[in-house]
Amino acid sequence: MIFAMDSSVEWLLFLVKHHLPSKRAFSGDLHTYFYTQTLDHFNYKPESYATFQQRYVINYKYWGGGAVIAPIFVCLGAEQALETDLQTIGFLDDNAARFNALIVYIEHRYYGESVPFGSREEAFRNAYRMGYLNSAQALADYAEIMADIKNNLQASHSPVIVIGASYGGMLASWFRLKYPHLALGALASSAPVLYFDNITPSDAFYSIITKSFRETSESCYQTIRRSWSVIDSYASQPWGLSVLSSKFRTCYPLNSASELKKELESIYVVASQFNQPAYLVNRVCAAIDETQTDDILFKIFAAVVAFNGNNRCYINPPTPESQTVTGWKWQTCSEMVIPIGVGENTMFQPNPFDLNTFINDCIRTYGVAPRPHWITSYYGGNDFNFILQKFGSNIIFSNGLRDPFSAGGVLEHISKNIRAVTTTYGSHCLDLFPKSDNDPEWLTKQRNIELRIIKGWLVTYYADLKAFQKG
Repeated sequence: MIFAMDSSVEWLLFLVKHHLPSKRAFSGDLHTYFYTQTLDHFNYKPESYATFQQRYVINYKYWGGGAVIAPIFVCLGAEQALETDLQTIGFLDDNAARFNALIVYIEHRYYGESVPFGSREEAFRNAYRMGYLNSAQALADYAEIMADIKNNLQASHSPVIVIGASYGGMLASWFRLKYPHLALGALASSAPVLYFDNITPSDAFYSIITKSFRETSESCYQTIRRSWSVIDSYASQPWGLSVLSSKFRTCYPLNSASELKKELESIYVVASQFNQPAYLVNRVCAAIDETQTDDILFKIFAAVVAFNGNNRCYINPPTPESQTVTGWKWQTCSEMVIPIGVGENTMFQPNPFDLNTFINDCIRTYGVAPRPHWITSYYGGNDFNFILQKFGSNIIFSNGLRDPFSAGGVLEHISKNIRAVTTTYGSHCLDLFPKSDNDPEWLTKQRNIELRIIKGWLVTYYADLKAFQKG
């Protein structure tokens, strides 16, 4: 799942452990396979024919079989190991039985165990190796695996519904557009397909976070807003970083104020992005508002503890760079240029997105420049509604409006077959999380709307197929 910074999946797994309902333990119904995948689908140079093993998992428990043309639900992996989807995405398991559907989870290339060149170290050695990590190659991978599964199971006419969360949601919608012969429809959850090429204002992300906090508590919002200058004031003193390290019980002495501020910003972003179902914004603000002191930083530290739980230390624990962070840094420095910046009217310090600075940083890191216009050139984005109302079909764009990434999502129906399903209080990819007895009514309603749309696609498909076969 994409995130404004680099640690999305680490935060997601932290949230699953501490705040969010996790899916039941991995089932014995899961069968793991490896497909011999082509390294480069779009060239015919000798090196393009190299292969790697790509992992996918199938659950046959609910499937009616190819003979009755039962559907196939496919979860398109994103920038994390396959286990993360198995742990956090419950929509397929929760609903496959009612459709007699086969369940498939496919791991994204370069993540988890689906790594080219023999090892993670070799795969991420340089830009020549990482150049095969991009969305178009990933979609082609999924196409090959889906075709192979359908062939092996003698299910050539079984309709496929692709499902994805965040970046995976973008992939799902793009897969439906690029491979309509393989996917009947797509459920794209929290997919910011319009957060490219200045289609969406760059400061919209942080504006939604600010709105969420301010609507929860004005005093909380004001405390956070004032805290940045207090941190800077301390840091400007010779002893300031030492005092800040002590106040926030950092795992290691702070090297700069920005180190602390980045960590605090991450907490507020994640609390807003994944607010439901644990009401993380409320939890953070309650800690700030209920701490009886005039010391702003003590209030902020109370929020850190409320978010993280009781730990020996906070802020900068030792964390080696994960596969997800390494891969996503490359993806954002090549094609996934999401121009998120901080404007003047938020609870954060202004930090506008500057494309030239971003490009130069990427060149220094990888020796290559990003292509900020490539996503809209290859998949579309400009005049999205106008184009897709005639060209596209069978896509659900679902968004919770408390999710800051909803700013770049499709929030209005494009046509009768490309639908937007939104919830006022929803958060990032919440509709795909495992269902719970404690789910609010509006979340259950959102999922039911999505299921009715998918059922409609299938009913139409079976009728059209029957008519076609009759000739």
